[in-house]
Amino acid sequence: MSSFDKVFINNRKGQKISVIVELINGQKGLAFVMHGLGGFKEQATIQTIADAFKENRYSVIRFDTTNTIGESDGKYEDATVTNYYEDLEDIIAWAKTQKWYTEPFCLAGHSLGALCVALFAEKYPKIVKGLAPISTVVSGQLSRDIMPKDELKKWKKTGYQERMSSSKIGVELNLKWSHMADRLKYDLLKKASKLTMPVLMIVGENDDKTPTEQQKMLFDKLAGKKQLHIIEGAKHTFRQEQHLKELKQIFSKWIKGF
Repeated sequence: MSSFDKVFINNRKGQKISVIVELINGQKGLAFVMHGLGGFKEQATIQTIADAFKENRYSVIRFDTTNTIGESDGKYEDATVTNYYEDLEDIIAWAKTQKWYTEPFCLAGHSLGALCVALFAEKYPKIVKGLAPISTVVSGQLSRDIMPKDELKKWKKTGYQERMSSSKIGVELNLKWSHMADRLKYDLLKKASKLTMPVLMIVGENDDKTPTEQQKMLFDKLAGKKQLHIIEGAKHTFRQEQHLKELKQIFSKWIKGF
């Protein structure tokens, strides 16, 4: 038996964060699953990861960060790695006050969310049972380096990066240049030696935002039990049914290995 609940909590700035709490009776463990930049807690990649944990008797917490396109406060244009990371810390701090909380727990995230869960695991390695940074941003500098030069130049000149959401059709996403300035402060490679817990890395073969060569740079620095899977034909965000199915199978097998 399991229960589903949606709650709103306040972060350290007093902003509302929308949280989905899915509890498994007689839970084997607890997992937090985090979306990426401009993502939301119900998108297919996040839902698939959550399902893999639930089917293996883990209670799962999913949430919309502030400054994204979900149900939490804030505007996407103000999104930064710092604000996403702080929201993750605040969600975990809130979870610690709940009767179902247990540690060590598992952390999984996609893209910018993957960067955030990995940063948390580097900071608090003892309370993280397993880490799954999927299609992770490895460092701000590396992500900037692979951006098309003309796109980068336009972003800096106009002050905004403009794109359309691929997850919510018709939603325009305009991001301030200050996001890049903030992103450049973060680099997983510097403290990768702290990630001694089991680590699962997955990336799409055709990912042009967090490409396989960048994933391997992080993977090579991991000293503990680690896996890296490349999903054939997949892009940065997993949307096709066969890619989501493979994602779930890989996760399920990894979780069973704890």
